[in-house]
Amino acid sequence: MSQKALIYSGATPEWYDIDRAREIMEAYNGGSGSGQPADHFVARSVIPGGTASYRDFSYIAPDLPEFEAANCVGCMECVQQCPDSSIWGRVVTPETLETVLKTAGTPEQQQFLKDQFVETTKYYKTYEKKKAKDPSSPGGALFGIFIDPTKCKGCGECVVACGDHDALKMIKKTKDNLGGYFDLWNYFKDSPKTPDEYVNPKLKVDILLKDDANQFVGGAGNCMGCGETSAIRQLLAMTHEKVGGKYGVVANTGCSTVYGSTYPYNPFRAPWVNSLFENAATVAMGIRAHWDQIDKKDHHIWVFGGDGSMLDIGFQALSRMLTSGMNIKAFVMDTQAYSNTGGQTSTATFIGQDAKMSIHGKAVPGKMEQRKEIANIAMMHPRVFVAQTVGSMTSHFYKSIEQALAFDGPALINAYTSCQPEHQIPDDVSCQQSMMAVESRAFPVFIYNPEAGPTLASKMSLQGNPSVKRDWHRKKGKDGKEQVVNFIDFCRTEGRFAKHFENPNNEPTDVLLTSQQDRLDNWRLLQQLAGIVNIDHAAEMEKSK
Repeated sequence: MSQKALIYSGATPEWYDIDRAREIMEAYNGGSGSGQPADHFVARSVIPGGTASYRDFSYIAPDLPEFEAANCVGCMECVQQCPDSSIWGRVVTPETLETVLKTAGTPEQQQFLKDQFVETTKYYKTYEKKKAKDPSSPGGALFGIFIDPTKCKGCGECVVACGDHDALKMIKKTKDNLGGYFDLWNYFKDSPKTPDEYVNPKLKVDILLKDDANQFVGGAGNCMGCGETSAIRQLLAMTHEKVGGKYGVVANTGCSTVYGSTYPYNPFRAPWVNSLFENAATVAMGIRAHWDQIDKKDHHIWVFGGDGSMLDIGFQALSRMLTSGMNIKAFVMDTQAYSNTGGQTSTATFIGQDAKMSIHGKAVPGKMEQRKEIANIAMMHPRVFVAQTVGSMTSHFYKSIEQALAFDGPALINAYTSCQPEHQIPDDVSCQQSMMAVESRAFPVFIYNPEAGPTLASKMSLQGNPSVKRDWHRKKGKDGKEQVVNFIDFCRTEGRFAKHFENPNNEPTDVLLTSQQDRLDNWRLLQQLAGIVNIDHAAEMEKSK
C-alpha cells in the first residue's frame, strides 16, 4: 500500500503520495527528472517538507572533513555551525556500541566504527563521577561525530568552528575514502538515538543531539559556507524544542526562499510559505488572525527575510506587524546587501562598502549613506521584544530565540549572517566573521525585553559583548600584549572594503574612518540605552574640559 502524508495546499487538507515523492527525488538524483509528469501539488507550487534529504551532493564537493576522535571534547560547535546540516553528534553507551559492533561486518570495519568514538570529559568522565556517588545514575558514554557525504559541500566551516581542538581537518574526497563515509553515515542513521539522560537541558548546544532538532535537513542550494543557513537551522531547532511542531514560517522572497525551494527539494520540515519580496509580515498577520480564530493561539509564526526585504522595501509592512501587538516573530538575516539579486546595497550596508549600485570608484568610494539599525528602530515600537545576535555565540543566540518565543507579542531577531560572495570572504569563516563583527562593534549583540523592568536600562542587556565598558574591545594578543580591536580591523578581513586600503602604507581612507566613527557612535548609543558608563568616553570628556 502506498504511503500517504497529510498536506495543506489550500483551505482543506489533502493526501500526498510519499512513494510518488520518493520516485521524483530518485529521478532527479539520477538525472532523469525532466521526464517526470507534473502533479497537482507541483501545479500549486507545493513541495513536501524535508524532500531535500534525498538530494545528493557527494559528487560535487571536492573535500570532506575527517574526524580525529582522540582530539574531540564534545563541544558540538562543528554541529552548530554547519550550514548544510551535514555533521551530527551521537552519544552511545559502551554497552550499546559493543552490541552494534557485533553486526558491523569484518573486524576491520568494526574497528573503523569503534575509532569514531571517544571518551570525553563532558559525556564520559563527568557521568562516571556521578555514578560513583550515585550508582543509580547513568555511567559514562562515548561521543562521536558523523558526516553525511550527501549533504556536505566541503566548505570547511566545521574545521574553523572546532578551533584549537583540531578534531576535524579537511581532506580530499577520493573513490577510496568516500565509501567509508557512507558506511559511517549509514550506521548513524540506523543506530540507537542519543539517550535523553545525556542531553543536558542546561546546555543549549545539546539540543542538536536530538533527531527532532533536524528541522532544516540540508540539501538546500545555498552557497558554500552560507551564514544564513547555519542560523536558520539553529533557530528552527530551538523553536521545535520549545513548541514542538506547532509553528510555521512565512518567508520574504530572497536567498532563503530560492535555496529553500529548488524543485523538487525542500529542506524545511516545518510548513512554510513564500510571499512577495516586501509583504511577508502582513501575510503572517493574516495567518495569525486566522489561527487565533480557529483556536490555534498556541501555534507560532516566524517571518523570515533579509535586510533588503525587511529594512528597505518591506520596512513598512514589518513596522505595521510590530505595532499590531500580534504574537508573530520576525527573523532578519542581516548581510548588508541584497545577496539574492546580485549584491547591491541595502539600507543596512556599512559606509564605504563596495557593492553593486554603490561601486567604489574614483568619484564615489562605495556606499555613503549611514547604516539603518533595524534592531534600534524595533525597540522604539510599543512592547516589542528585540534581540540582535549571532549564531556563533550559541548561548546568546539560543537565549534570544527562547525568550522571543516565550514573549506573548511581536518579537524581532536581527542576526548577522555572512554572505561569502558579497562580503568577499572565504567559504569557511562565517562563524569567525560573525564573532569578529561583535568584537569590532560592527554588529553589537543585545537583548531588549520590554517586560524585564520599569526603565529602559533595565529592559536592555548588552551581556555578551566583550569589553562592555570600553569604546573598543581590548584583548591579549599571541605575544601577550594588549590589542585593541576596532571596525578597521574587521574591514581588513573582508574584500568588500579592500579598495580603502589600496595605498602604499595600507592605511584606511577617510571614508572608512568615518564608517568606523559611525560604528562607535552606535555602540555608545547602545551603552547609554543600557545604562552603562563608557569609561573611555568619560575620560575623553573629562580631558576636554
